[in-house]
Amino acid sequence: MPNQKPEEVAEFIATRDRAFRPIIALAGPPPLRRRAAAIDVRFPSLVRSITHQLLATSAATTIHGRVVDACGGVVNVHTIIATGPEKLRGAGLNRTKAQAMVDLAHEVRDARVNLSRHGRMSDDEIVRDVASVRGIGPWTAQMYLISTMSRPDVWPIGDYGVRVGWSLLHGLDETISEKELLVAGERFEGARTSVAWYCWEAVHWSKTAK
Repeated sequence: MPNQKPEEVAEFIATRDRAFRPIIALAGPPPLRRRAAAIDVRFPSLVRSITHQLLATSAATTIHGRVVDACGGVVNVHTIIATGPEKLRGAGLNRTKAQAMVDLAHEVRDARVNLSRHGRMSDDEIVRDVASVRGIGPWTAQMYLISTMSRPDVWPIGDYGVRVGWSLLHGLDETISEKELLVAGERFEGARTSVAWYCWEAVHWSKTAK
């Protein structure tokens, strides 16, 4: 639903599933996302996503700040390569993430991962391109699709927050499985990025209410 206004997307979701109506009333329309066209924004965004993979937000934010510091305040292909995996590990990354960042920088520098083409590629093609780098999984690529490429129909079933938020909204006794969530999301095709956002908001509001 790339041409829909946020209010129209919210109404679409509420119509497809009444369980989302309370969180839509609390959180309002989903954010209006704009694609980051500049290549020098896409690479640091991917680096940030690598840092956040499998970490709590607060811890990831702290570690990413150290990564930026280790790179002299600027994260780009050249500073990541110059910093190297050992210094990146010193910033708090594990070995896999540190090496993934350096490998990604080499792949981008040598145009084996071509960030400039991502605006013309499908979601699946971008996921395959990014995840071709060892240590970078589908979740990292999906967060990049959402936060940087502003794709409207990304459905990150492997994200624990999305699974928990969905389960909260639907009053489930147990957290929904990835397989079940994949099927459940089919009714929202075209707007699943916003559905994921509402799931994250459900987790946020549940913590605020405590």
